[in-house]
Amino acid sequence: MKLLQIKMYKRINYIAAILVLVCGLGAQAQVTTSSPYSRYGLGNIKGSLLPQLRAMGGISTAVNKVTGFNYINMQNPASYSGITLTTIDIGMSASLTSLSRNNLSESSFNSTFSHLAFAIPVSRKSAISFGILPYSDLGYSYRNSVKIDTLSVDRLYEGEGGLSKAYFGYGHRFGDHLRIGGNVEYIFGNLQTTRATEYNALGAINAKLQNKNSVGGLNYSYGIQYDFNLGAKTLLTLGYSGSSAAKINSEQSAFAIQYTRALDGTENLASDTLNVINRGKSDLKLPLSHNFGISIQQNDKWLIGADFRMSKWAATSINNVNSGLQDSWGASLGGQWTPDYTSYNSYMKRIDYRLGVSYDKTYIKIGNQDIKQMGASLGFGFPLPTANAGSAFYKINFTTEFGQRGTLTNNLVKEQYINFHLGFTLNDTWFRRYRVD
Repeated sequence: MKLLQIKMYKRINYIAAILVLVCGLGAQAQVTTSSPYSRYGLGNIKGSLLPQLRAMGGISTAVNKVTGFNYINMQNPASYSGITLTTIDIGMSASLTSLSRNNLSESSFNSTFSHLAFAIPVSRKSAISFGILPYSDLGYSYRNSVKIDTLSVDRLYEGEGGLSKAYFGYGHRFGDHLRIGGNVEYIFGNLQTTRATEYNALGAINAKLQNKNSVGGLNYSYGIQYDFNLGAKTLLTLGYSGSSAAKINSEQSAFAIQYTRALDGTENLASDTLNVINRGKSDLKLPLSHNFGISIQQNDKWLIGADFRMSKWAATSINNVNSGLQDSWGASLGGQWTPDYTSYNSYMKRIDYRLGVSYDKTYIKIGNQDIKQMGASLGFGFPLPTANAGSAFYKINFTTEFGQRGTLTNNLVKEQYINFHLGFTLNDTWFRRYRVD
């Protein structure tokens, strides 16, 4: 019994160390994206996907697990019912972005903590999951120069911040083939935007409008999966998941100020505050979303799947104002192959190999031009040596995404990016009830 207590203390310390690390990373978080398209709506929507699923193009709706290794699929909470071991997943992401417009181009690099997720089996047919991950990222800074009579005027646009999602979910399996689950999600964070007009003349009085939205409220997501036996080890799975069109609280602060610039170009303190709206309350309406998926897999070997998704962004309002967004839709195709996850002679055979492609018509439309996004992904799952007499399993998941958003047509910006996702996954027999003779 004393040995069991020591093991539990070690595991509690392990969780505490992870939480301290996450809090430290969160405290140091700054701008995590450099995309002019994040100016629209709520920013760049991240999706509830861990590196394992991003590597397969983002398929998730009809994905449970391929090999005996457990991973967390919060995009469809019905999948929680297949979790048989306590699972922890923690990771980070980085992005290299290149922007081009006409003959101009620039590059940027950003990195951040990406997720922390737990899943714990409750019974043979059910499990809970909880964690935190990004919901959207906001980060841009650019200027347009125009002439007013003989005077040169710069118009500056800046934004930073983003929303995060903390969730708690439960999934249950009914019979041998039907799985149902749901998540309660708390969406929170700050979205801050700035518009300024600056005159290129010494001592000129410039104007700036700053808006900050502090967001916090509950949303709900849900899912269902049903599989069919096509053979002794072959399954066909159909899945659906969605999220509600919830209204969450938003408290707005807006400042209209005047300021000047010093000789070295630095901004002086505000010379006058023209208007202040402090903590004005409003609502932010999230879109109703639907995801449909199909997959076919041979247990412990391979999986191929496809997803189709759509969201009603046209009905979305920010501060009770329609934000001019359009409905979005997208599709993904991908899969995973593990040559032999039980191989003792070849490490390469135990690696998970993942590949996928995706295409999305985003919620952004500028003029008559739809902003589209397309990408391809490649990833690997590297198993690590087992521990605790073979009852604990570890895996490092690494994914690279190559993609493009936007176009050079109509004087728009083409954004090309390479995203890197790194995750560490633990499967262990925590919280198991032991018998002592």
